[in-house]
Amino acid sequence: MKDSVLLTRDDSIGVITVNNPPVNALSNDVRKGILNAVRKALDTPEILAVILTGTGNTFSAGADINEFGKPPEPPPLPEVCNLIESSQKPIVAALNGAVLGGGLEVALSAHFRFSNPSAK
Repeated sequence: MKDSVLLTRDDSIGVITVNNPPVNALSNDVRKGILNAVRKALDTPEILAVILTGTGNTFSAGADINEFGKPPEPPPLPEVCNLIESSQKPIVAALNGAVLGGGLEVALSAHFRFSNPSAK
């Protein structure tokens, strides 16, 4: 399994990066990865805030079309979004490129959203 979600630190800021080319689709692995990364950031006292972003030209294009027609696997996207929204630490969605479907739901669950000019 590839590292489809990475958690790094920059001083007291945790940076969660979705790395699922080409469009950072919210596959089961990505949903699990975001959930685990947010939990780890929340459990790390040195991390005071979190930035959530995507690699490449897309924050996230939403559902993974490779999983269409298959039974859903946990965690469901609402569980991921609820954890982000209920976080006691501020979570900022750093938006780049396309922000579609479930990717928009993830962005809206963050406490703040910032976008670069490429965000759509």
